[in-house]
Amino acid sequence: MADYRALTLEVMDLVGDKWTLLVVYVLGEGPLRFSDLRRRTAPISQKMLTQTLRQLERHGMVTRTVLPTAPPQVEYALADLGRSFLAAASVVCAWTRDNIDALEAARTRSDAAAGEKG
Repeated sequence: MADYRALTLEVMDLVGDKWTLLVVYVLGEGPLRFSDLRRRTAPISQKMLTQTLRQLERHGMVTRTVLPTAPPQVEYALADLGRSFLAAASVVCAWTRDNIDALEAARTRSDAAAGEKG
């Protein structure tokens, strides 16, 4: 059995990166070829999208299917783990939406206090 703490930290690092949630949300709407996914996740670079997809695939959240076309195309989709993660992430997004005014007010106060000190 994997070290629970180490795996938890690794998953938290993955889901806390800049692009993971965006990629998961877009794939939550259905499977996409790489070029379509890149267009829908702009301004992510090709390199960062590739890295994000590889990490999501490694953790079992995304599947990668090579389509039998000429030239070959690749399609990405959420796996069962990705769909369950999307459900959990939706709770955080709902919390953010419900508390947006308080969050913005706190940031404004903090920024003003930092400006007074600086």
